[in-house]
Amino acid sequence: MRIVFLGTPEFSVPSLRAIFENGHEIALVVTQPDKPAGRGLKLTQPPVKVVAQQMGLKVFQPEKLNEPESLKVIAEFYPEVLVVVAYGRILKEQILAIPTKGCINVHPSLLPKYRGPAPIQHAILNGDEITGVTTMFMDAGMDTGDIILQRQVAIEPDDTFGTLSAKLAEVAAELIVETLGLVERSDAPRIPQDHSQATYAPKLSPEIAHLNFSQSAIKLRNIIRALNPEPGAFAFFRGKRVKFWKAQVVEGKTQEPPGTIVAVDKNKLLISTGDGLLMPTELQFEGKKALILGEWLKGAQPQLGERFS
Repeated sequence: MRIVFLGTPEFSVPSLRAIFENGHEIALVVTQPDKPAGRGLKLTQPPVKVVAQQMGLKVFQPEKLNEPESLKVIAEFYPEVLVVVAYGRILKEQILAIPTKGCINVHPSLLPKYRGPAPIQHAILNGDEITGVTTMFMDAGMDTGDIILQRQVAIEPDDTFGTLSAKLAEVAAELIVETLGLVERSDAPRIPQDHSQATYAPKLSPEIAHLNFSQSAIKLRNIIRALNPEPGAFAFFRGKRVKFWKAQVVEGKTQEPPGTIVAVDKNKLLISTGDGLLMPTELQFEGKKALILGEWLKGAQPQLGERFS
């Protein structure tokens, strides 16, 4: 089939490769414009663009996808299917009408649960044990189209946003190939979503990254997992920002105020919370490298009764 592929981040790359390797004609790859990144704000290409160019594919990076000139470019490639994998922009009805066999979106949740831009983070934040990938025919709504295929993926206790994204990206690649096979044979099912069961996963607010130790240790650990590797959860210690990259929950109670160090030795640091104790296992002072707990303790030398705020 003749396909126009829309995607931007690393999550999209396995699907792009899988479609290409399974013999479909990728007429055009649409991705977002290069953007400044890092401390030096160096102009950086999206991962999809880098891989597409390595594969010899045509790349289009419109500033505004839904403008007439952008639609004209895509229409000139006469796609049978538009495949959308984490492109990062909403597609309006004009673009949805271009392909002859429809627009297919790959979404990293078991729809109708976690519609919206941050389903992976919200699954971790909520302590879910199962998530998955859905392929669907797109309509004008936000992740409201008819479901084609779904596949479950277990969320392991130590999964972070980074590790879970990588697992879901591989499953997404398998599922989009299977889905395109069904579409090509005109055998793709259309399963309407139960909109009464829908939940929404909005972008995470910046405030969530600042750890509030009056929350439970379980909730804090889920926040840490959901913000690893980007942007990282943090607290302040002796006036300096400290990022928490990994942590464990330890059973126990204390009368000390939340955020207080209630136990410390060369390989242990227990912090009081609203419910239970939190033991960080990987920490990073601002401007320094991330360290496992034992190494961080050697440098910081925290004392019993000091507080993270």
